[in-house]
Amino acid sequence: MTETRSRQIVIAGAGIAGLTAALAFAERGFPVRLFEQARQLEATGAGLQLSPNATRILRRLGVLDRLLPEAIRPQAVVLKDARSLRELARVPLGEAGEKRWGAPYLVAHRADLQAALMAAVAERPDIELVTGARVTNIAIEPQRVTATVESDGTATDVGGDLLVAADGVWSSVRAGLARTAGFAANRFSGELAWRATVPAETAAGQTFAQIGATDCVTTFLHPGFHMVAYPVSKGSSFNLAAFTKGERIAEGWSGHADPAILSAAMRSTAATLAKLAALAGPWTAFPIHTVAQRRWTMPEGIALIGDAAHAMTPFAAQGAAMAIEDAATLANLVADFPGDQRQSLTVWENLRRPRVEKVLKRGALNRLAWHAKGPVAVARNLVLATRPAEKLAADLDWLYGWEERTVMRR
Repeated sequence: MTETRSRQIVIAGAGIAGLTAALAFAERGFPVRLFEQARQLEATGAGLQLSPNATRILRRLGVLDRLLPEAIRPQAVVLKDARSLRELARVPLGEAGEKRWGAPYLVAHRADLQAALMAAVAERPDIELVTGARVTNIAIEPQRVTATVESDGTATDVGGDLLVAADGVWSSVRAGLARTAGFAANRFSGELAWRATVPAETAAGQTFAQIGATDCVTTFLHPGFHMVAYPVSKGSSFNLAAFTKGERIAEGWSGHADPAILSAAMRSTAATLAKLAALAGPWTAFPIHTVAQRRWTMPEGIALIGDAAHAMTPFAAQGAAMAIEDAATLANLVADFPGDQRQSLTVWENLRRPRVEKVLKRGALNRLAWHAKGPVAVARNLVLATRPAEKLAADLDWLYGWEERTVMRR
């Protein structure tokens, strides 16, 4: 433990990945300094899905019990045809899913998860959180990394044994390393995410209740778009997210895009679904950027996690879960090889890459299936109609049933 406590962990970014990493490293006995460029932590986006592979880790870190009062346990994932509103398939979640995968499947507002993580971080004296602080430069020395942190116009050098970049798809740490160390830059995927949150008692909320299951995750499938909807904030609101092709818009979490793009993509949908889209507006458009899997670590003491390492499209609903998995497994492996950081980072990256790649492939398959048209859509519907719910759930065992590996300590 003495050797562990002498090793300083520096984390850039206090989003889901960074906060989880801080808790995971502190749990393994490391002192943590966590720097966030925003002066106030504000949750970007709206709702998110947390599958059992993520909630299992949150439970171990003492976060799940804080989140549960605000979260919803959906009873199923329901797939519907956007034109006819006919149910195509249903994947059971709820108690059946928790029994199958050993942890709950939750939907929640991103702000509620961030608040639960922050509450857990605030109770750890071994975690120092500094807001309004941006990592602007990195100096790499043998067995030590020094980050230059700017705050209120003052630059301070902060040294650590490991720098964890958890600063998202527009990672400043990755951008700085890309010039000298070959880290990948993010790129626009050609997809836009359109998001809205509607209170349940409004006309939009009541319209959704007519066509969607209010206690489920409902996905409407169409060749030009797909829409995912589910309850958040104790069921008082519904999170809506629609996905279309689109042109590149402002760099950042949200931007301005012509709502005619969404309207055009939704042509020939059911009248009630079109009405929901109209009532839910104005929609906020989010450009979906991804990061190719090239390099995540440097043996001298740098690791990229979450969107900073491998930002992905949301079509497998695993962005938050992969960030949580990254954070927990990295902390465990760094602790398991206390005298050999190079080996711990190499083993971590080698373990994580196949997992993330499989999730990426699942997301690509989902998008292909959800946007199918013509004969391909007919074949998809036939497969879904003839595949029992038990089989659909079993197809996800590799994803939702995943647990952290234990590495033999030296």
